[in-house]
Amino acid sequence: MKRSDITIRDPYILVHNGIYYLYGTRSETTWSDASGFDCYTSVDLINWEGPIEIFNRDEDFFATQNFWAPEVYVYNGKFYLLTTLGAPDRHKGIYLLEADNPTGPFSLISERLTPKNWAAIDGTLYVEKGTPYLIFSHSFETSPDGDMCLLPLSNDLTKPLGTPTKLFSAADANWAKPVPFAKSEFGLDGDVYLTDGPSIFKDDDGELFMLWSSWGTKGYAVGLAKSASGIIKGPWIQLDTPLFPENGGHAMVFTGIDHVKRIAYHFPNDRYQEMPQFAQLVKINGDYHLQNRTDLA
Repeated sequence: MKRSDITIRDPYILVHNGIYYLYGTRSETTWSDASGFDCYTSVDLINWEGPIEIFNRDEDFFATQNFWAPEVYVYNGKFYLLTTLGAPDRHKGIYLLEADNPTGPFSLISERLTPKNWAAIDGTLYVEKGTPYLIFSHSFETSPDGDMCLLPLSNDLTKPLGTPTKLFSAADANWAKPVPFAKSEFGLDGDVYLTDGPSIFKDDDGELFMLWSSWGTKGYAVGLAKSASGIIKGPWIQLDTPLFPENGGHAMVFTGIDHVKRIAYHFPNDRYQEMPQFAQLVKINGDYHLQNRTDLA
């Protein structure tokens, strides 16, 4: 199949042994009850095989909705899937699954990693000086400013060490605007900010950046933040202009088989029409730009 035949949100690429593994949120169950996750494989980012179901919940599984933003990592010889899970009787949170292969089957191995009284979404993993960190969004349901948070994990990734610290809020970014549907869809008054889709990368100049998404003047968008210290704790400086400004987002960075740095993102952000897209991430005179965007092809 072609990329345009795949309808997912929140695309995530794992490059392993010369193969691209594509994961994401099933479009058709994003806003309803959900049952699992899929994987697609490719050697050229053009032709894809799949879907391969990598996880399917049984009747007794605690989570029934919010099967969002799966990310798969190779770590200590195993494959680990970080994801958001939720149910009507609990806040959304971040959980960890494990498998022997990138195509699963994956099994839940952790309790909830994020605080029980927080609505938390979109976890990503970053290892710095041997310490694994979970970066995630403290979502607007319990944090109206939309906080991006940091939480150290145990070496086996299954337990939080301490409590989360705030890295920044969506309200800190000049380009981010309050979501216009907070009252109508969630019953929330006042200014409410969306923060999601973190992705961390260190570039060839040794600078540390984070891609993240929020609501901009033209809808869902991707921004870029830079760590002033070069380490994960920041402080984080928000770039004034979105990297991807309109009707698409939840981006992540990967280096291809051809050694080219790219981002994956979904576009459009219209319900049931979301597709994985790719673009080259290029640094010119110190600023990052997107080139060869597939959504423009």
